Amino acid sequence: MLVDFNTLPEESRVWIYQANRSFSEVELEEIQSKLKIFIENWTAHGSDLQAGYSIKYKRFIILGLNQNLNKATGCSIDASVHFIQQLEKEYDVDLMDKMNVSYKQGEYVAYKTLSDFRKMAKDKAISKKTIVFNNLVTNVAEFNENWEVPASESWHARFIK
Repeated sequence: MLVDFNTLPEESRVWIYQANRSFSEVELEEIQSKLKIFIENWTAHGSDLQAGYSIKYKRFIILGLNQNLNKATGCSIDASVHFIQQLEKEYDVDLMDKMNVSYKQGEYVAYKTLSDFRKMAKDKAISKKTIVFNNLVTNVAEFNENWEVPASESWHARFIK
């Protein structure tokens, strides 16, 4: 059952998929349509899942699931991963690689491999104040409070002296 992402309870589980590039306006419209269809049909052992999505900065797909109603199961999580993998193939984009880092450069969102990000930190091209995206958050409350944070307040801090 599709609901507005912003109405999900704070303890709702989230999964964040970052793209290695920005989506075009046409791609965004198509992806939103596909997300709506997927979520409307997303179930756990035959029971509807109350879920929503958000797309941020034309490159982050965030799925949220109200687990107070029905919890995600292995099969339902597999279905969501399979759906994301289909998007990867269809749009020739990487959404599953967790070893890459996105951060803000002004209003622009940059995307680097972890090794490049480390090198930039060593070269002082980024600082503790650089806004990074902590895609390891697990629920809506964490997403709202700790997703977009200075590097010093995220796991990224270990790379910045």
